[in-house]
Amino acid sequence: MVLRIRTVRPLAGHALELGLSNGTTRTIDVAPLLRGPMLERVRDDPELFRAVRVDEALGTVVWPNGADLDPDVLALGLEPAR
Repeated sequence: MVLRIRTVRPLAGHALELGLSNGTTRTIDVAPLLRGPMLERVRDDPELFRAVRVDEALGTVVWPNGADLDPDVLALGLEPAR
């Protein structure tokens, strides 16, 4: 079964509470994943970070500036591609 993100809620710092497609919830600190020009903007701007939402077509979290994170990294705890 492919896990995808269905809901997201920003928490303190750079943590996200994720509702997964299998009905479970996972809380993850995404600070280590916020690297690169688009994601660094998300990391450095608390208002932008809190504007996170779920893109249902992609099944992952996205921000208004076009940044997104790999749903497998979030849902399964996999290492991101470098």
